[in-house]
Amino acid sequence: MATDPILPVEGKRNVLITSALPYVNNVPHLGNVIGSVLSADVFSRWSKARGFQTLFVCGSDEYGTATETKALEEGVSPEELCKKYHALHKGIYDWFLIDFDIFGRTPTEHQTKITQDIFRKLWDNGYILEREEFQPFCAHEAHNTFLADRFVEGDCSICGDNGARGDQCDKCGNLLDPFQPESEVGSPDDAAAKGTGWLVNPRCKVDGTTPERRKTKHLYLRLDALGDEIKAWFLQASKKGSWSSNCIQITDSWIQKGLLPRAITRDLKWGTAIPKGLKGLDDDEYANKVFYVWFDACIGYVSITANYTDGQNADGKLWEKWWKSDNVDLIQFMGKDNVPFHTIVFPGSQIGTRDQWTKVHKLSTTEYLNYEESKFSKSKGVGVFGNNAKDTGIEPNVWRYYLLSRRPETADSEFKWTEFVDANNNDLLKNLGNFNQRVVKFCQAKYDSTVPDYTKYTSEGLDAHVKEVNALLKEYNTHMDATKLRAGLQTILAISSVGNKLLQDNKLDNRLLTEEPDRCAAVIGLALNHISLLASILAPYMPGTSVNIFEQLGLEPQPSIPDTWANDSLKPGHRLGTPKLLFTQIPAAKVEEWREAYGGEEVRKAKELAAKKAEEKRLAKEREKEKKRLKKLAAAQAKENAAPAATGSVESAEKKEMADPAIEQVTEAIAKADIHTS
Repeated sequence: MATDPILPVEGKRNVLITSALPYVNNVPHLGNVIGSVLSADVFSRWSKARGFQTLFVCGSDEYGTATETKALEEGVSPEELCKKYHALHKGIYDWFLIDFDIFGRTPTEHQTKITQDIFRKLWDNGYILEREEFQPFCAHEAHNTFLADRFVEGDCSICGDNGARGDQCDKCGNLLDPFQPESEVGSPDDAAAKGTGWLVNPRCKVDGTTPERRKTKHLYLRLDALGDEIKAWFLQASKKGSWSSNCIQITDSWIQKGLLPRAITRDLKWGTAIPKGLKGLDDDEYANKVFYVWFDACIGYVSITANYTDGQNADGKLWEKWWKSDNVDLIQFMGKDNVPFHTIVFPGSQIGTRDQWTKVHKLSTTEYLNYEESKFSKSKGVGVFGNNAKDTGIEPNVWRYYLLSRRPETADSEFKWTEFVDANNNDLLKNLGNFNQRVVKFCQAKYDSTVPDYTKYTSEGLDAHVKEVNALLKEYNTHMDATKLRAGLQTILAISSVGNKLLQDNKLDNRLLTEEPDRCAAVIGLALNHISLLASILAPYMPGTSVNIFEQLGLEPQPSIPDTWANDSLKPGHRLGTPKLLFTQIPAAKVEEWREAYGGEEVRKAKELAAKKAEEKRLAKEREKEKKRLKKLAAAQAKENAAPAATGSVESAEKKEMADPAIEQVTEAIAKADIHTS
């Protein structure tokens, strides 16, 4: 619990920010970092610098099948696994300078209490459906339990891979069932043609026993019964909050397909228990079941907030000031995979309780960040993962800048080492770094690190400079409020470029100091105040660099982002700090070094495979095109043969055309290509 927790304040803009809760069964890669936690951190820092009452909540998502299976693989308990990976994630986020107000965990008393309370209200209001269904059961005497999908393994009925799971096959990507559906047993239809399949020779992941098909009961959230209310809320909220376009499309797609009851229980030990004592619900039936992670994962935001505001007091209600309010803007950041659970399942649960919940105001969702025209893969050693970034020796602010400049806001984007080096050496070093260094060093050398009296000179050019910066500042705040973080970052570079232009237009040098001292002082004074503004607007993106700038200006590192730039915050006579380089050159040779270190060989293999497939596709199109041409030619010949012969010369010409060596060469080449590719 925070000793003095941040709470909403009447009359102020209150902003509650969440980042998608990362699973703690893996190491996050750069796509995970930019997809949620880093983006949310930037918005949180901006919101706080704007003076809004802001709370930034995140934590590790620790329940679910994936955690139990990973714990089984590592030979530890789920609790031990979660403790290990929670610390690993927190360490990575600390290195990336992510400034959570709380980075909590889901296995808490608050999580159990709040989740069960939501479920009870849904049950009482008729929005929970109970169904009896067939499920794999392990009859091994040491196990003797129903199995969740991922605890069943076998051969994929579609591609034959022997490492498929009861929910999907990672090799071919198809969704699977643990058993062949009864209606399809003995069916001659090919499973591959249906696009979904089942496990052949299914076995229990724990002990290898062949599971039995037994009946059991599960609980479903009646999204069908809540559908009209969910749709009405979505149409209003997405418009009012200007949601990301991909978020709107994904949600609308779910609604258009028709919302169906969704299972919210699983046969696991590690999770939030089903509450007992509900009328009409058999306690014994659900004694060995828990809530499915995607029913209670989003409730994790609420319980982690409760841990922040109320600590060990399980009966505390301070969290409701954030989560049951009509005076709070809930802004949520996530990758597109998580969208339906935040726009359908969780809001549906909130609506079904009939309580007055704070619902999402704006969702900012990202597409995928790929790696060097390939995909991140921990098992293959492809890509930079969170714990690798610091091994490069490049400080976290540069990493933050590059990732945010490539944030996949509307389409997939690529991590490329050449662009990474270029971003540091050009965007940062030659623009922002040059402006800061030139001004602060000049002031140190010519004014003894003291802000000169810049009030004795003014001009239309200097006034125009202030006007241009304020126009860009307005753009910056507009972009940030809309969570268009790439545009916000580009605007910072534009404001820095305007600063460099100020120096160039006024030809800042010794001659200006000697011949026009008042003008020189005015240019330096305006430039120093310009840099002070840059330190504040840069802080959400590069907090460490911002602190460095503030220190060089002799100021406390307290970012404040105004509506309008007051270009006189640094007064004449103010003492500056010591000039330092903000950035250093990265040698071009580092590109190949890092590319090789982080999956060079595997990336090459992936590119070669992609090129081979593309070539096979091209050749197949050529073969098809040639077949059509020859067929057309044969049809024309047949037509001519059927007609009365006009002259011998025409027949001779057609025979010559059919025997044309050029055609024979093309046909032969196509045939050879066909043999080669097969």
